[in-house]
Amino acid sequence: MYDGFYSLNKKPFQLNPDSDFFFNSEIHRRALTYMNYGLTQGEGFIVITGKPGTGKTMLVKQLVNSLDKNKITLGIMVSSQVGADELLKVIAATFRLPYEGEDKAVLLTRIERFFIDQSMIGKRVLMIVDEAQNLPKESLEELRMLSNFEMSGKPLFQTFLIGQKQLGETLFLPEMEQLRQRIVATCQLKPLDEGETKSYILFRLQKAGWQHMPQFEEDVFAVICGYTEGIPRKINALCNRVLLFGYLEELQLINLDVIHQVIADIEDDSSDDFHDNSETSSGPLEQRVAALEQIVATLRQALARH
Repeated sequence: MYDGFYSLNKKPFQLNPDSDFFFNSEIHRRALTYMNYGLTQGEGFIVITGKPGTGKTMLVKQLVNSLDKNKITLGIMVSSQVGADELLKVIAATFRLPYEGEDKAVLLTRIERFFIDQSMIGKRVLMIVDEAQNLPKESLEELRMLSNFEMSGKPLFQTFLIGQKQLGETLFLPEMEQLRQRIVATCQLKPLDEGETKSYILFRLQKAGWQHMPQFEEDVFAVICGYTEGIPRKINALCNRVLLFGYLEELQLINLDVIHQVIADIEDDSSDDFHDNSETSSGPLEQRVAALEQIVATLRQALARH
């Protein structure tokens, strides 16, 4: 709704990762450099960790978009609690290999044959495991064993582990020593600082066609950074609410009063959710949006009748 009011081409703060809105902060640039370095090595593990909302999925999208599909066969696995016995089946399914009713020995042979076949046509197999903090230690060890596959001294399989900080804690357990020795590079994503938060917000606005309406007073960025802890997903959620509030109030200037009001609304919503778990519970901002949407629907029905 607010994108039309502010003459934006699209919503600048949508929560779904969109590679068009990739913000190349210092830490994200470093992480991409490590990932690309790992690709050039062609072996072992690359580990990227970070708190939820710090941009791990966006990094994966950037990497995938840059891959040479003629040289790399890519598989992406979003991990849940996949045990070691199921991991080979998941990997086989990821690369569209038969796996139903097969035992471990058959699956290992089939997967190795697939790796070799890819190598014979000049391609290397890369597996990206998202939410890798959910993998049990035994499954991580199974991935390490797959990294042993090679042909003529050339590794056939490489893994990128993407996950929350618990992944790093698991990898530093004593029993993970052999896997740690296979790690080529690692990077931990950190939240944006105040300056980067401002640049991030303005970057996303400009990508959405922003023409400096609404304007943002300079002192709002420090408050946004403080409240969101510099985590991009939280920044998106807050700024989305700010623009919605601005639309409802027909504002051309976003100042501290606006930010504090929206934060208060969010806190009220959180308090309501805590004390009332019913699905019909909603905050004042959502109620106003619902009312507006009802008015729009009524007008459309009236127009349709005429």
